[in-house]
Amino acid sequence: MIAIIDYGAGNTANVKNAFTRLGAETMVSSNPKLWEKADGLILPGVGSFGAAMQRIEQNSSELASLIKQKPFLGICLGMQLMFEKSEESQGVSGLGIINGSVKKFNGDLPVPHTGWNLVSISDATLLDGISDFYAYFVHSYYCEPADKRLTMATTNYGKKFPSIIARKNILLTQFHPEKSGESGLLLLKNFIKEVRK
Repeated sequence: MIAIIDYGAGNTANVKNAFTRLGAETMVSSNPKLWEKADGLILPGVGSFGAAMQRIEQNSSELASLIKQKPFLGICLGMQLMFEKSEESQGVSGLGIINGSVKKFNGDLPVPHTGWNLVSISDATLLDGISDFYAYFVHSYYCEPADKRLTMATTNYGKKFPSIIARKNILLTQFHPEKSGESGLLLLKNFIKEVRK
């Protein structure tokens, strides 16, 4: 069972539908006790960093602890919340599981960065059969990890930014794999394999 964490700002229905199509059992829940029973966790997200952290604040310590123990997938805002802070919400701390911060795109670029863009794989070891592909993005901020070795793939929008970050049991995507065609679904299949190990 995979728990899709519901904190009132996630794109939970589309994510759940994608996993259902792939034959994975999921539940959407805001209850940390149910997260604990799950074999894997997904943190989706659409919205602002500050508002999202405010919603998950009361469960943030339990969530941070579980993320370190189980296969975890963070999507879009769910990826950004794993960092220490964001320029979107000054003074608001993220979950801080990945050292680094979330930055705003250069002011000359139209934001949000919306639509299909190339994901260039730089380290395929954790991506099992996935090569460069086009994925669907909707975001105005990008992640900058302190440890550049965590970046598995990059995308160019005015500058190169990490579009996939991975560390041990944690997989983070700035794009929406559930909306990114066959390659996006293959990435989700790989996550399901990790959960079932």
